[in-house]
Amino acid sequence: MPLRPALLSLALGTAALADPVAPPAPLTDADFPTFPTEEVELGRLLFWDAELSGNRNIACASCHHPRFGTSDGLSLGMGEGGIGLGPDRRANPDNLPEQRIPRNAPALWNVGARGFTVMFADGRIEQDATRPSGFRTPLEDEMVSGFASLLSAQTMFPVLSNDEMAGHYEENEISTLVRQGRITGDHGAWAAIAARISAIPAYVDRFRAVYPEIAAGRPIAFTDISNAVAAYMTFDFRSDSAPVDAWMRGEAPLAPDAMAGAELFYGKAGCGTCHSGALFTDMKFHAMGDPQIGPGKAERFESHQHDTGRMRVSNNPNDAYAFRTPSLRNVTLTGPWGHAGAFASLPDYLRQHIAPGSAIAGYTLKAALLPAMKTGKPDLNPADGAGDFAAITVAASRTPAVALSDSELAQILAFLQSLEDPVARAGGRMPIPDSVPSGLPVDR
Repeated sequence: MPLRPALLSLALGTAALADPVAPPAPLTDADFPTFPTEEVELGRLLFWDAELSGNRNIACASCHHPRFGTSDGLSLGMGEGGIGLGPDRRANPDNLPEQRIPRNAPALWNVGARGFTVMFADGRIEQDATRPSGFRTPLEDEMVSGFASLLSAQTMFPVLSNDEMAGHYEENEISTLVRQGRITGDHGAWAAIAARISAIPAYVDRFRAVYPEIAAGRPIAFTDISNAVAAYMTFDFRSDSAPVDAWMRGEAPLAPDAMAGAELFYGKAGCGTCHSGALFTDMKFHAMGDPQIGPGKAERFESHQHDTGRMRVSNNPNDAYAFRTPSLRNVTLTGPWGHAGAFASLPDYLRQHIAPGSAIAGYTLKAALLPAMKTGKPDLNPADGAGDFAAITVAASRTPAVALSDSELAQILAFLQSLEDPVARAGGRMPIPDSVPSGLPVDR
C-alpha cells in the first residue's frame, strides 16, 4: 500500500510531521469508462478526419490539437474560413470566416471521466436524470437515442456549427441543412454526415468489426460515429499521471514551492473551493469577471458581442456572466485562458482572477492572441460595449477579492505546474495517425 504524503515525508527523512494540506482523493481506473481497443482506434481516425466537416477541411483535432494542450493556442478559434494550425491559423483571403468562434476552445483532458457531468462553458449539455436520455441538450425533445454517454452527446455540436465545422450557408449539404434547422431524421445533417462515412469502405469494415448491430446489417448512424469519437477521447486524453497525482496517491511529495502553492490554493486563496476534487472543478457556474471579447454567443439573426454565460441556458438573471469552473488539468499547456481567451499570459490571468472584475476597466486586446480576420481591419473592440463590461464587473463583485503577493502568486503557479502531466506534454496516450480512411490530409 502506498504511503500517504505525511508518512512518505517521514520515510524520506524530512522534518515535516504532517502535510499542512490534505490532498483530494486521487483518480482511479474506476473513474474512467473502458472501451475495446478497436472502438478507440476507430474513434481516433474519426477525430483526426476532416470528412466530418462540411467542406472536408476541418477535423475535431484542428481546434483540439495535442500540440496545443488539446486546444488551439488562440484566444478565439477560427474554424470555417481559416487556414493553418494553432497560433499560425489565419483567415483565408479567398473564403473569409463569417465570424470568430465565440468562446475559447476548451481543453479535453479527462472529459470522459465519470465526474465530468457538465459540458461547455455554459453547461448547455449536462447530466439530467429527469430526461429519458439521462442528459439535457439544446435539442430537447428532438434529441435522438443512441448516444452512449454525455461526452458522446457533446461531440454532436461542433459538426453542427456553421462557424466551427459545418461551413458557410449553401457551401455544402451539411451547412445548408444546419441553417435550415434540419438536424435529425433521415434527411438531416447528422444523417448526411453518417452517409459520408458509410461511403468509405475502410470505415464500414471498422464499424462492422466494432458494433455487432452494424455487422448484422444496421446502417451506420451518427450516434455510432459520436460514440466512437467519445471512446477515443476518453482513452487518449485521460490525464492522471502528473506530479499532483503522485502527491494525491501518497507516492511522492510535491516540490517545496508547489507545496507552498497548494497551501495557498486550498487555504488563503480559496481556489480549491471551486477547483475541487481530482478533476479540479466543481462543475458549477461562477461569475469571475473575465473580460468578454469576440462575437459572443448569439443566434444567427442577432448581432452583438455579448455573452451572458449560464444565463443564456437557464434564463436565470442570477446566472448572468457565470461560466462553468474549468478543470485545471494541464492548465499550463492550454492557454490562452478565460472563457473568451482574454489572456495569453497565465500569470496575468491569475492576477485578475483573484480580484474578480479588476481587469475590465483597463483591458485591451494586447493581452489576447488573435489572428487578424481581415487584413488591416480589426473586427473586435472590447471598449465598445463588447459584453457589457460594467454588468460583468457587477456580477463578479459577489466574489470577494484575495490579496496575494507576487511571491504567493508564483507559488500558486508552481502548484498549477504540478498538474502538468508528462503524458499531456507528449501529446496524449496515442500518436497522431499517419493517415485517415477518407484520404484527406491530417493536421500534424
